[in-house]
Amino acid sequence: MSEYEVKRGHQENISPEKLKAHMTEVFGKVDQRGDKYVSSFGALKELRAWQGGKNILCVETDMDPTVEDEVAQKTIKAYNAFLERATGFNAKERGKRAQKKAKQAK
Repeated sequence: MSEYEVKRGHQENISPEKLKAHMTEVFGKVDQRGDKYVSSFGALKELRAWQGGKNILCVETDMDPTVEDEVAQKTIKAYNAFLERATGFNAKERGKRAQKKAKQAK
């Protein structure tokens, strides 16, 4: 499971209604299982997302490593687009935050 911080002012993006809307826009069909929203797209066999706290987005993924490179690239772009819409941080910003957190954990 991965946890992503949500940018200040973007907390409403991970509310259940908004989270489902973002997933539908990016991945297409979305199902609800309890408090989690579930979808699949390209190399993502299954993606589960839910609000883990006031400012935390939780995401679990099951990947298919046997897909072609083109499908993998489209999947990565879609996944990053979803995370940017939900968290307010782009991929580069998320990477910097993850590195900073890892350094603090040592």
